Amino acid sequence: MKAHLMHKDQDFPFGGDLPWGSDELIDDLELKTLFTAMAHGDVFLFEVAQKAVMTSLREPQQIAYRQDVLRDCVANPDMVRELYRISIDAIEIKKRSQFGLFVYPDAMLMTALELMQAFMSVLLKLRDVAYRSAGRFRSEGFMTFFTMIQRELADEYFEALQGHLKELGFRKGTLISARLGNGNKGISYVLRKPDQAEGNVLKRFFGRNSPSLTFHIADRDDAGSRALSELRVRGTNLAADAVAQSADHVLSFFRMLQTELAFYLGCLNLIGDLDEKSRSMCYPVPSPVQERRHSCTGLYDVCLSLRIETVVPNDARADGADLILVTGANEGGKSTFLRSIGVAQMMMQAGMVVGATSFGANVCDGLFTHYKRKEDASMASGKFDEELLRMNAIAKHVRPGSLVLFNESFAATNEREGSEVARQIVQALVEKRVKVFFVTHMYEFSNGLHETMKDRAAFLRAERREGGKRTFKVSPGEPLQTSFGEDLYRQIFTDYGHVAKGAASDA
Repeated sequence: MKAHLMHKDQDFPFGGDLPWGSDELIDDLELKTLFTAMAHGDVFLFEVAQKAVMTSLREPQQIAYRQDVLRDCVANPDMVRELYRISIDAIEIKKRSQFGLFVYPDAMLMTALELMQAFMSVLLKLRDVAYRSAGRFRSEGFMTFFTMIQRELADEYFEALQGHLKELGFRKGTLISARLGNGNKGISYVLRKPDQAEGNVLKRFFGRNSPSLTFHIADRDDAGSRALSELRVRGTNLAADAVAQSADHVLSFFRMLQTELAFYLGCLNLIGDLDEKSRSMCYPVPSPVQERRHSCTGLYDVCLSLRIETVVPNDARADGADLILVTGANEGGKSTFLRSIGVAQMMMQAGMVVGATSFGANVCDGLFTHYKRKEDASMASGKFDEELLRMNAIAKHVRPGSLVLFNESFAATNEREGSEVARQIVQALVEKRVKVFFVTHMYEFSNGLHETMKDRAAFLRAERREGGKRTFKVSPGEPLQTSFGEDLYRQIFTDYGHVAKGAASDA
């Protein structure tokens, strides 16, 4: 049995390391806030959410498959949570059992039988949910899952399972056949099914029994007891392995079911938190990686919105663009907008809802971030060298179809040198079919690209109203020669002057 709620034809790969660059990506996009909201304090949900988001889907069909399953979860949250509790119940049964602690066949068989007997009640609960799901779930994932449950866990299955468990209890002894080998040693030990008793009492009483010989072991014959025990072990060894494998199979199914449902429970937790804040959400529209699509309305940074009360949404349209360059006023919302782009891309490719009223983009074959870093006194080289080293590492992993987000990169040196380095890197990436979002204050760099790449690029600018007021909106606009740093200067020192003057008056 397979759950296949996150992938159509494979299990969710929960184990293993995260992709290269995940730590930087999580820090730059502040994704721990997202994982924490999905987990609601549950460590397991946090780990599953992190794994699912960081191992993005690459095909629009895969994303659509997971989105449809999520729609069913949103429509039937109580039933989904019941399925999750059932999977946990099965795993708890295993934790309380002694299954797996013994290697001796008799003990292994006994514990496996006890575990399979306990699993029967959980499997019956699972089947009950499958029957009650009729007409309530519409996604291919859930319909295939419930159909499989009804087919595999039919009445005939439980009747056969109960019969096998009863026979393997060996209440009437163990029937084993063998042949004599060299030196009259026993070989080819096979566990046999006991003869079924005749239903007719007269036939059982007067019928001729099969010829047989019987011998008895004396009470104090320890050697004989050991020999008989060894014969029993040889006969039951294969049966013990078979029952243990069956128990492992059922257990692995419930573990995978718990893991895959944990992702959707995390999505439900996140949707609930955003809904309480009256945030808009949508199911994004993914396009193939070879296309160039990027358009959104009402897009906001989900991670930021989980921490503060008010966020400013943005609209953008950059279909057909290989490069999206964002310039404009200092503290105008450029970095927040860039982060909202990255978070939305990650959520879309995980099959989740996105923080926007509408969002559509081509999938990317790997997402990378190159953000400016704070000065580190322990660095052996300069800050600009450190930026180049990080860019070199990204270049070794980036490939056609990737997306790279630059946030004020290569500004640690003078503008002419930084602009030239940035220009060469961006042009090299675009030539290799890598999509680029770049937030910058370097006018020489941005204006140069505006003149040479206007047909392949979209240019956005953070708004600034008269008097220096920031709206935190980003709209289409060509680069300006100033970032209006004097607005911040006046704000800081005017406010400081008012405070200092007030303090002097109080004195």
